[in-house]
Formats: sequence, C-alpha cells, structure tokens
Amino acid sequence: MIYKSSLALLTDFYELTMAYGYWKEKIDQKEAVFHLNFRKKPFQGSFAIAAGLGSLIEHLKNFKFSSTDLKYLASIRTQNNTPFFEKKFLDYLKNLRFSCDIDAVEEGNVVFPYEPLIRVKGPLLQAQILESIILNIINFQTLIATKAARICFAAKPDPVVEFGIRRSQGIDGGISASRAAFIGGCSATSNVLAAKLFNIPLSGTQAHSWVMAFEKEEESFLAFAKAIPEKCVLLIDTYESLQGVKKAIEVAKSLKKENFKLFGVRLDSGDLAQLSIEIRKILDTAGFEKTQIIASNELDEYLIRDLKHQKAAITLWGVGTNLVTAKDQSALDGVYKLSAIKEKNKWIPKIKVSEQVAKISIPGILQVRRFFDKGKYIADSIFDELSQNGKEIINIQDRTHLKILKTAEHRDLLVPIFRKGKLVYKSPKLEDVRQKCGMELDKFSLAIRRFLNPHPYFVGLEKSLYKKREMLIEKMRKNY
Repeated sequence: MIYKSSLALLTDFYELTMAYGYWKEKIDQKEAVFHLNFRKKPFQGSFAIAAGLGSLIEHLKNFKFSSTDLKYLASIRTQNNTPFFEKKFLDYLKNLRFSCDIDAVEEGNVVFPYEPLIRVKGPLLQAQILESIILNIINFQTLIATKAARICFAAKPDPVVEFGIRRSQGIDGGISASRAAFIGGCSATSNVLAAKLFNIPLSGTQAHSWVMAFEKEEESFLAFAKAIPEKCVLLIDTYESLQGVKKAIEVAKSLKKENFKLFGVRLDSGDLAQLSIEIRKILDTAGFEKTQIIASNELDEYLIRDLKHQKAAITLWGVGTNLVTAKDQSALDGVYKLSAIKEKNKWIPKIKVSEQVAKISIPGILQVRRFFDKGKYIADSIFDELSQNGKEIINIQDRTHLKILKTAEHRDLLVPIFRKGKLVYKSPKLEDVRQKCGMELDKFSLAIRRFLNPHPYFVGLEKSLYKKREMLIEKMRKNY
C-alpha cells in the first residue's frame, strides 16, 4: 500500500452531497449496481489493457473516514455559515465500513469499449461514493498499460524500459505509470520507488552530467566502468556519438584483464537509425558483437516502428515522456453509471438516455462473455445476468451487424473480488500479470494491433439485453 491512511476524501464533492441526500431520504441502504466502462478506443486503436485493480483493492481494504476527514467535513459551511453536513450524518460516515460486492476484469486482460471493467453492487450510498476513486485508478492505469502494450508491440522482440519518472504527472502519476507500464509489457523501470513497491526490475545508466563532470569523456567512462562493472552502460552522445563509442571500446579493452564486459552503449540524440547502424559496425569490428545499443529520446510506438523499418540497430528501447503521460491522449474516457436498483426485492434496470448515442448507458447487472475457437478469441457478448443469455450478439451501434455463436467455447471476464466488503480474490504477482497480458494479446488477430485503421473486434449486446435497452430508450423518450 503506497498510502497507509484511507483515501476516502479523494473524491468529488458531489459524491458526498449525493450521499448526504441518500441518507436524508433514507435510501442509503437501497441495493444498487454501478458499472465502469469506457466508450472511445484509446489512441485511435482497437483495444485497451485492463489495469489498476491491484491498486484499487489496496484502497478498498483500507476504506474509512478518519477522524481528520470528519473534522474537515464538519468545518465545511453553507453560504449562511451553518454546517453543510449534519452531525448525525458525520457520525454515520464515522461508522461506515465498506460492504459492497465487487466483480472486475482481471488486470492484463484485453478489453473493449462499452464492456464493464468493474461492477459494484451494494448499498446505494457506498456504491456512489466509490465512483471517483475507482475512475481515478482504473482510467489512468488502463490508459498507460495500453500505451505500453502498443510501444512494446512496435519494439518486438526487443525489450522496452520505462524511463518516465522525471516527466510523469506528479508523484503518484509516476508510481502508478510505472506499475501500469510493466503490466503492458515493459521489462523494467528506472523508478526506484516503484521497483521497490511492485517488485519491478530496475534499469538505469548515466546522465550527460556524469560525463560532463570529468575533464575528458574517456575518464568518465573509465570511472563509471570501475564503479558499476556489472551490466555497465555508457552514454556516448554527450559530445559526438561515433567518437564516443570508440572511446567506450578503448575503455572496455583496457579493463579486459579484469573481465569487464561492456553491456551497452546509449544514444539519446541524433539520427537514431543512421547512428545505430554505424555504431553497430564499429562495435562488431572491435569484437563487441554482444554489446547492446540502447536508444532513448522522445520515443513512442510510431517512431520505434519507423526506426525498425529503417533497419536501426537498436536492441533495447528506453521510453519515458510519451509513455507515462500517454502524451497523444490525455485520459481514458471511463464512466461509472448506475444500471440497476432494487425496489421491493426486485431489480429494476436503469438507463441514462442522451442525444449522443455513444453516451446511452447499458441497463442491468452486466457480465462480459468472451468466445473463442481453436485458441483464438472471436467475439465478446455483454449480457444481463438477470436475463436469459443466448448466443446471438448484436452490435451496440449497428443493429444490422450481428453474430450467432452456437458452438464456440467461452469464459466470463468479470470475476469476484469482494463479497460483502470482504476480499475473496488473491492478487497475482505483477510479473504474472505482465506475462498474462502478452499471452492474452496473442489470442487475438494481429489486425487489431495495427496503429492505423486497426481491425475492429466484435463486441455486442446479447439479443435480449439489446431489446431491453431499446425498449427502455423508447420508454424514457416518451415519458420525457
């Protein structure tokens, strides 16, 4: 757990004002169901990588309103300088303990628009006040894990190291980004705290300031090689890259009797394709065929793809800013919507209707069923657990596009995490999540991983849910 105290106040104020209203109306204990999903494909791609569940679990295990939280809430005043919240409500929050059921898509799974990633079932007040923290954690880590998966796919089979801590969005942004990037496929991080917290392998070289701190470039190389003889990487572009690699070779040769091996040289500027090809020739000619060439400098999946097409001799990629900030997309548009509420022991589906078709929610208590054939995934069905579940799936935005899956095998993606507030799920090691992510991606057509015009994977509503949704839309529009 990064934060030892509860983060109950890490929320939007309207969650607490609604909670206050539910309490005053005496409907705080009414059973409700909310779902988190996203609507737009991130990075104009075809998929996302589910991430953040492990962090969310740690938060929910410690969820409560502390004495300092309640003291702050008691200090909030109305315009008439009266307490905003009644003392009885604050006493209620003091004794509140998380008691919801939560089901979620496990981290490392591939997910698509409109599919629920998280399902929360429980007292209306509790399910409501969890909205902001759930969105905060899942939206960000899913976005970064997705970006990492794209970058690692571009670099394949070369490893990618996450180098982003210095330009990440604050302290927690850096820590969470390192965690999510590892899930998405990065092999290591330069973030020491994240490595400690999540048992991620560490990787680091040296900065230009190290080289500049010495009178001569070769002196800096020799000193660093003696200080860090294991997996030593020398930064060769402080002054002139081709001369830098020659000096690195001379230093390595001078330490040959000490069994020193130059693990790698790093380029952080210039024409990475042309320079890496020349550097590879120089290294190979000198007998350093196993020395790695590591590249950094504002890399992303597109630049890595182009460099590989140009036959760049780079064998390890250090990616920072564009990865941990998801620079080309600032946020995942995940939303958290009420989809069912219990009235007189009967579940009533709820729907949000909008003039924008994409913003119309999906009613019911939802689950996602993934169908596969011969080890490859072929379609996903979103269905309501309270309804009959058939194998006819209708595209959510195009009713003419449907699939009928009679014989395909399947598995359901949402699995139990909490029951009545008690954790029933054992979180896997992060390395296992990372490996799972790679294996899951391999079960889809490669066409969904194209950066330009990726092939859409079929996701639809199970037929009876589709009809129920259409009926509710028509009913709501007639009433309003």
